[in-house]
Amino acid sequence: MKERLVRIGVFYDGNYFLHVSNYYNYDHPRKRRLSLSGLHEFIRNQVAQEEGAEAHLCQIVDAHYFRGRLNAREASQRADTLYWDRVFDDILMSVGITTHYLPLKTVFGRREEKGIDVWLALEAFELAFYKRFDVLVLIAADGDYVPLVRKLNTLGTRVMALSWDFEYTTDMGKRMITRTSQDLLEEVSYPIAMHEIIDNRIKRNDPLVTNLFVLNESRRLTNLEAADLEMPEEGEVLTSEIFSIKNGYGFIKYPPNNLFFHYTSVIGGDFNELREGDEVEFVVGKNEDGGSIATNVKPLGISHINGNVLEDDPY
Repeated sequence: MKERLVRIGVFYDGNYFLHVSNYYNYDHPRKRRLSLSGLHEFIRNQVAQEEGAEAHLCQIVDAHYFRGRLNAREASQRADTLYWDRVFDDILMSVGITTHYLPLKTVFGRREEKGIDVWLALEAFELAFYKRFDVLVLIAADGDYVPLVRKLNTLGTRVMALSWDFEYTTDMGKRMITRTSQDLLEEVSYPIAMHEIIDNRIKRNDPLVTNLFVLNESRRLTNLEAADLEMPEEGEVLTSEIFSIKNGYGFIKYPPNNLFFHYTSVIGGDFNELREGDEVEFVVGKNEDGGSIATNVKPLGISHINGNVLEDDPY
């Protein structure tokens, strides 16, 4: 008899995935974002290993991404936000991921996700029931998903949890720690410590781990991740918003990897007055390695919203 296909469903807690991708892009020595297509390839091979099956018989038949985001009116008030949301949607669709969004809620001046984890849990259980996943892969860290895992276990669906534990110190000296719920890891069939796998196997140039990251050193993307993105031409004048401000430098939102700028490149304003989310005009330049950077950065206005700015998406 022919071997049976292993059916895989993948469910992303989008905010968690963004947080992890930002860590690898800005704070980990790798300095690259996670690749969605590379992650799916890794998942198929990891499931094959855990299930004792051939990789070609382990197929992702469903993938879903859940996250809160700004409503259309609020997004239209921030530079190019609607456009970049659409670009990221194109990337998700190109990899076969179905998107699920809810508008962010403002609570005591802070924008928060409300109901996303419940929606993810309900969709995951319903689809596992009707589509009979053999393995459901959960990209999340919250202990609130423990009841979901227990319910999936009653269906006979094995659950694989991809977890990342890491810590780093911000430029302001604040220590940031990310840990996956131990209760969650104890409930799943296959707990996969991604941070350990990446750090151990990347030294051996394991192609599965290497492909977990977007090839941003040469500023090239795979066909699936390109999603019709065009790299900026040198000398091109663009407008966007500041993604992050560091000590003496910053990054301007421009997918796939954002553009670096130095404080000496700011004109018509004071670098120390810039904040995340501010709209700026800039000229595309090149660094010594030929990579794109932002020069002649000119502030166009202040777009602070109660001092809180959302992180950008993993373009």
